[in-house]
Amino acid sequence: MMRTKPSAKDLLMRYTPVAVALSLLAAVSSSVTYSAAPEVLDPRAVALLNEGRAAVAGGNYNAAVDAYEAALTVEPGSVTVLLALADATRREGLQGKALHYYRVALTTDPRNLSALAGEGMALAEKGATEKANRNLARLQTLCGKDCTEAKTLAATLAKEPSQRMVTAEAVTPKPVVSEN
Repeated sequence: MMRTKPSAKDLLMRYTPVAVALSLLAAVSSSVTYSAAPEVLDPRAVALLNEGRAAVAGGNYNAAVDAYEAALTVEPGSVTVLLALADATRREGLQGKALHYYRVALTTDPRNLSALAGEGMALAEKGATEKANRNLARLQTLCGKDCTEAKTLAATLAKEPSQRMVTAEAVTPKPVVSEN
């Protein structure tokens, strides 16, 4: 029996299912190895977080910030504690401080949806709506338009009649010349 050389179409049909299966296996295994383990907090930090949440529920944001800062000393760099602290400072009206905490959390976990949404809300409350819209676009890219964080930020941007950020040049008084 005479053998003929297989055509490109035969090779493609023969090896494509194997190649697809191997690439799928590689993609799944690599994503599993890069996923982070859930954050395990110290029991003292958990107690302080619960104390802060109770203070937030009672409307006492200053006490909540104190409890969250104490929890941050127990668990330095904890994204959970940083997000709670950022949310409490944002609700207290300290958007600049909240932005700092959100950005520290985003440095640790750049794809954290809560941090992106919180930073966007703080930016919107501060008046930086263009930057907040960038956060919304990034959120929608990461999780879609139907995730809770994207919906919350979109609602904040839609209802927020925030004033625009003002530059120093815009508020400098015009010199008035008068005769003595």
